[in-house]
Amino acid sequence: MFFSGIEPIVRTLLIGFLAYIGLILVLRISGKRTLTKMNAFDLVVTVAIGSTLATILLSKDVALAEGFTAFILLIGMQYIITWLSVRSDFFSGMIKSSPELLYYNGAFLKKVMKKERILEKEILQAARSSGIKSMNEVEAVVLETDGRISVIKKAEKKEDSTLMDLKGE
Repeated sequence: MFFSGIEPIVRTLLIGFLAYIGLILVLRISGKRTLTKMNAFDLVVTVAIGSTLATILLSKDVALAEGFTAFILLIGMQYIITWLSVRSDFFSGMIKSSPELLYYNGAFLKKVMKKERILEKEILQAARSSGIKSMNEVEAVVLETDGRISVIKKAEKKEDSTLMDLKGE
């Protein structure tokens, strides 16, 4: 139960080393975007890659070549999906969510907050974490495509605002 021999340990070390090297090579070839958490789709791919690595390491039923094939499939599909989303607004809209205004010019946008399941106290916490003393300093609070909450201080000039890509601006 605690120790079943040296062979499983040697297998885990050898397969783990080779799988890790293979994963690094595939990730370097696929580019920087592969492991970013820019949206929910990217997060799912990252988790799937981690799960695949764990399965390769711990399951005798999965050969290294099968695991490496799974890496290539996951990363290849992620590459194709992101390539298509950069070139097609329609495809991008299907894969990625849009940032949502939660607070704008002194008002909490309750309808959007309810739809996105965000509480007022979560917005206030994000403001405090950003060093905001008063919501009077805030122009907007945005739920980003990756689920983070961004707090935007009031801009000196309208042209300096980072809110240009949001609906309603």
